[in-house]
Amino acid sequence: MSFSAVVVAAGGGSRAGAGPAKQWRVVAGKPVVRWSIEAFLTAGASEVVVVIPAGAEAELAGALAGLDGWRSVTGGASRAASVRNGLAALTADGETPVLIHDAARPFLTSRHITELLAALEDADGAAPALPVADTLKRLEGDRVSTTSRDGLWRVQTPQAFPRATLEQAYAAWTEAADPTDDCAVVEATGGRIALTAGDPMLMKLTYPEDFAMAERLAGGARITRIGQGFDAHRWGPGEEVWLCGVAIAHNETLIGHSDADAGLHALTDAILGAIGEGDIGDHFPPTDPKWKGASSDRFLIHAAELVAAKGGQIINVDVTLICERPKIKPHRQAMRERLATLLDLPLDRVSVKATTTEGMGFPGRGEGLAAQAVATVETPL
Repeated sequence: MSFSAVVVAAGGGSRAGAGPAKQWRVVAGKPVVRWSIEAFLTAGASEVVVVIPAGAEAELAGALAGLDGWRSVTGGASRAASVRNGLAALTADGETPVLIHDAARPFLTSRHITELLAALEDADGAAPALPVADTLKRLEGDRVSTTSRDGLWRVQTPQAFPRATLEQAYAAWTEAADPTDDCAVVEATGGRIALTAGDPMLMKLTYPEDFAMAERLAGGARITRIGQGFDAHRWGPGEEVWLCGVAIAHNETLIGHSDADAGLHALTDAILGAIGEGDIGDHFPPTDPKWKGASSDRFLIHAAELVAAKGGQIINVDVTLICERPKIKPHRQAMRERLATLLDLPLDRVSVKATTTEGMGFPGRGEGLAAQAVATVETPL
């Protein structure tokens, strides 16, 4: 069945604590608003309208980079006004079902959508709902009393309606207070609402602790990837060597097209390998003169940005430097701190080690230095 969707993402999210508005925050490597848009597009939505705060076009474009099939409209002073703006931006006819969804409920699935559309066959609206399982108490003054939970349900979004039905119900709304959801508007006109099976995963992100819970819940929709990298450079005349983003005074330097930082090169390849994006030479060809003498920090940051663009996150990295000289241990902590800064990782997720080859091979003979690295990355399935 063809359907449209309006995703309400115009709130400020003040109860979510310090930081960006909750629709732009990242859960499991993906902006909150992106989860719902992807779900609607996957389920076959003919159009998706995203209602956003005034001036938030850049934030939305960044959050939905690479996705087609959506457009945005500015929200109003209340949720009801934002829904009306979203409805007005739709192009489908009045009988086409429209699903109204709060962006703050990221874990929407095609099953939820399918069940709501089916429920509309003999109802004027449909919403997922969960029975109230906890005992309810009412506090009046300093007196607490128990309230019956019989017949009470927790209603979620998305909520589905024929577009014309919802628009007409909003036009007829006369109460002074704004409705708490869209079903209430249709109910006020005598419309029949069907309840479909709710889902605890359709939780609404409201408070800071909700985001920690969402991270744990999203774990099942993620995959762990491991990449490895290796690099080697020969020694040549010079006065310092760059290793893992740190300059070390030395009587030789490593020879290469860029700054020859073997540690960063190996780590860059490990991250690229974890996400299936080739190797450092594919992105920064040594035949291109613009990379002559370039700082290898740029290569590592580029690889990290590719991970983020896939909705992923780097979990930890481990670099091993293989050389007889220079001595790595005096500089190891500075290297860890530099990598942690470049990758925006806690220090305990960054490891730098060193070893020798006991005089064997090209490192043992003092001809060059080698590095190997491993990176663990989490991305959406």
